[in-house]
Amino acid sequence: MGETWDETSTGVLKLPSGRLIRGRALRRPLPDGPAPDFAVYLLGGPPPSTDWEARLLRWPDFRLPRDHGEARELLGEAWRRCAAERVEVACGGGRGRTGTALACIAVLDGVPPAEAVAYVRAHYDRHAVETPWQRRYVRRFGVDGTVSGT
Repeated sequence: MGETWDETSTGVLKLPSGRLIRGRALRRPLPDGPAPDFAVYLLGGPPPSTDWEARLLRWPDFRLPRDHGEARELLGEAWRRCAAERVEVACGGGRGRTGTALACIAVLDGVPPAEAVAYVRAHYDRHAVETPWQRRYVRRFGVDGTVSGT
């Protein structure tokens, strides 16, 4: 622990603060390079077995997180930890749920909620955040109970 990602690595998103976080598709092989220190897996069922610390956020494909409070907590933890650790967020395809989570993390990093989807599409994957309700979720993420940056 104590190192973050190389910003040129596959799937790595550089946030405005300079923090680095990786998004990826669990259906694809693990990218070359170091393993994550911490991961949040956005899945409807059990996460894959890993050699690193990982948390499951129950989030069915093309939907929203089952528990919005838990989503705020885990995405906030991912944001805090990516300042000094290799953190990844991932779902099956690496676009919809992962893109939505990365956009929410960008909001925590200071990107205005109305601009967060465009930010993630420009810097992570142009197809990120797949549904209208995922886009709406990001816009509303910063309204109430936003995780503090401290």
